[in-house]
Amino acid sequence: MTTYFVTGATGFIGKRLVARLLQRPETSAVYALVRETSRERLAGLARDWPGADKLHPVPGDLAEPRLGADPADLPHLDHVVHLGAIYDLTAGEDANRRANVEGTRHLLAFAAAARAGLVHHVSSIAVAGDHAGRFTEADFDLGQRFGSPYHATKFQAEQLVREQPLPFRVYRPSAVVGDSRTGEMDKVDGPYYFLPAISRLAALPRRLPLAAPDLGATNLVPVDYVVEAMEYLMHRDAPSGTTYHLAAARPQSLNSVYNAFARAAGGPVIRAVLPAGPSGALRRAGGRLAHAAAAGIDRVPGGRGGRAAVLEELGVPLAVLPHLTMDVVFDTARTTTALYGSGIELPELRDYAAPLYRYWRAHLDPDRARRTHGLAGRTVLITGASSGIGRASALAVARKGAKVILVARRASELEEVRAEILAAGGTAAAYPCDLTDGDAVDALVKDVLGDHGAVDVLVNNAGRSIRRSVALSTQRFHDFERTMAINYFGPVRLILGFLPSMAERRFGHVVNVTTQGLQTDTPRFSAYLASKAALEEFGLTAGRETLSDGVTFTSVRMPLVRTPMIAPTGYRGIPSSSPERAAALVVKACEERPEILSLPEGRAAELATLAAPRLARFAAHLAYRAVPESAPEARGLPRRSAPASVAAAVTRLIWRHRA
Repeated sequence: MTTYFVTGATGFIGKRLVARLLQRPETSAVYALVRETSRERLAGLARDWPGADKLHPVPGDLAEPRLGADPADLPHLDHVVHLGAIYDLTAGEDANRRANVEGTRHLLAFAAAARAGLVHHVSSIAVAGDHAGRFTEADFDLGQRFGSPYHATKFQAEQLVREQPLPFRVYRPSAVVGDSRTGEMDKVDGPYYFLPAISRLAALPRRLPLAAPDLGATNLVPVDYVVEAMEYLMHRDAPSGTTYHLAAARPQSLNSVYNAFARAAGGPVIRAVLPAGPSGALRRAGGRLAHAAAAGIDRVPGGRGGRAAVLEELGVPLAVLPHLTMDVVFDTARTTTALYGSGIELPELRDYAAPLYRYWRAHLDPDRARRTHGLAGRTVLITGASSGIGRASALAVARKGAKVILVARRASELEEVRAEILAAGGTAAAYPCDLTDGDAVDALVKDVLGDHGAVDVLVNNAGRSIRRSVALSTQRFHDFERTMAINYFGPVRLILGFLPSMAERRFGHVVNVTTQGLQTDTPRFSAYLASKAALEEFGLTAGRETLSDGVTFTSVRMPLVRTPMIAPTGYRGIPSSSPERAAALVVKACEERPEILSLPEGRAAELATLAAPRLARFAAHLAYRAVPESAPEARGLPRRSAPASVAAAVTRLIWRHRA
């Protein structure tokens, strides 16, 4: 029976290799070094692995001497597989040295103490550095130089392995991309940095012929080839020190890499490549020009930071640019011979670029959340969803194909709305919450993100209205506090809770349901209009800050709507809109995302105020005098008829104006 000890078992290559080792009939145990923070992740991965009962986590860390583990606690180890490392060109020198060099040193000390049978070291073609020409599997130190801490530390790590006494083998994969069958990949690296640009070029006609110079070459291999080849080669007889290049025997030109992904994206391909002479001259001239431009920019204060920021926004780290092409050709003769008859062959990139692109587009494209148009497939959270505008809006967006998150205080009414959406074939979830309770709002955000991953659109609809004149409010400051709590503080707390995840996904939209009263300054609604004005202004201001993060805001200035909220106001006889028409405005705000959405009558009122501000103020005051108070406190006050009240107000204004 065979035992294995593996570092990097939860990594991109490691998890696939461990899964294959567990399925080997002769495997008795696989011991995986894991930090405490990774134990749960390993357990989650292992749930889907046949033979997972043979997997045993070993607490430890590459940063600790002998990994912080005691070899005496383990049986004899036939194979020690070292995959743990930093595979990141953007990481700094200290991080690379700690993980790649010191981590390897600690692993070798552990293996020596355990008297391991065979050490398998996963190195990299990065050890070739700036070598030009053929680099064989027997080559190592040819006087090459290294352009990054990653390249240098991978060389130093392999050197440590070669200098220690235990039997060993070395595997040098080239740039590893996703699975050639499923496209699965765990991070953006290598050619993935340029897929956003290729996806945008797909907007051009497919038949558009492109011409380009020879852009140089790279070397890519899919992860499934690396894992299958490594598992097979690990168990073949070979002398200590045998090295395998898990790479393409012929480097892939960047032109062919572009064409493979462009075809997958449905974009135009390069049909004409300039000959080597002109291509080389163009590359050299372009390189000199780019170097001169970069040097000029870097001399400007803040220039280098600005250049890095622009590249970061384009998805290409500054540290990656010098390593896009290579002049080295990796000889794979030993690997090819060893794999002969195994059925393991390196596929051509053109044959598996499509699944790589599809997986990237679905899971790794930083702008994937922005691609969906309309509401189908979106997650929309609506507050005040148990009745009125909120209920009608929830039903409307559900009909558009959105997943609706229903929020309100009353759980029973929320459940009725959810049941109605489900009965119509929609998707909905209900979360009872008192939006005036800050802790409850924070818990709501946490629960929704935990259950649904993200919220695409947040509709702040819940609110309360108070119709009471300022004269009757002098002893009722709590009215203003309560109104601000539900109309302003609750929505703002929700926005602040969801904003980080929206910015991270580069997409999010907030719909703040305000009121047409902001355009008319309707008397007796000072508490209500002030709270809605605060919410609208928050959205307008925040939207200017978050625009490049992909997070936008809309303020919907609703007219008077027949809902339970207006029942106490005494406006039941005044023309008002239906909840369904109001919901149509909410849907429009979600889909079109204007900054402010208002109706013609509201805009007309604004224009009238701008054209004749004194007359507008005078008319509003007379309307205030003509309409009686509806607040309970007014019942004991003397009342005048509407004509009498208006006449008195006009007289008072004219008489005092003359005074």
